[in-house]
Amino acid sequence: MFTGIVETMGVVELFKAQGVGVLLSVSHDSFFKKVKIGASISVNGVCLTVVTRKGCQAFFEVGPETLKKSNLGFLNTGMKVNLEKPVSASSDFSGHFVQGHVDLTSEVLKVEKTGSWVDIWFSLPEKIKPYLVEKGSICIDGVSLTLVHVKKDKFSVSLIPHTLSVTTLAFRKIGDLVNIETDMMAKYAMRSFQLFFKGKSKSE
Repeated sequence: MFTGIVETMGVVELFKAQGVGVLLSVSHDSFFKKVKIGASISVNGVCLTVVTRKGCQAFFEVGPETLKKSNLGFLNTGMKVNLEKPVSASSDFSGHFVQGHVDLTSEVLKVEKTGSWVDIWFSLPEKIKPYLVEKGSICIDGVSLTLVHVKKDKFSVSLIPHTLSVTTLAFRKIGDLVNIETDMMAKYAMRSFQLFFKGKSKSE
């Protein structure tokens, strides 16, 4: 479990085909120092398992399902990625419940700059429409954000200067694909709603 509060950015050092998946390594001067083998790390919002460590690098095995659902398949060496460790009993919970289970990718449609602030518009796939509400939570590339506008086929978020300075969202441009994880609580609420009315219709 994560919060969507990105701790730092790492650099992709290796992206190599491995069977049906990919072997990915990410480096950072200090982030991985106390990380154990088998630990979960959020990489651009995707929960990955550390399979080995070497110096300041951590290595991950990325499976075909993850490559299909996320933008990790588009990574190249030298690119930056958002990193977050899972929450613990002493963690500062400032974001929202994030599982690291990406639903799908969404395309950047528009980037609007107003001074040091940036508003970004993204495409809104049909699959996630039921889970998005204005002023609700969403996780984009591992970043916990508040939805500003939710329209028929697009939605927007507003990025403050701090978020731009510590995450990869500052580098996003029109046409880029970002990882989307919708609010877990919204999913459970929708599932309960569906089961309730399904059961009600049968009983009637």
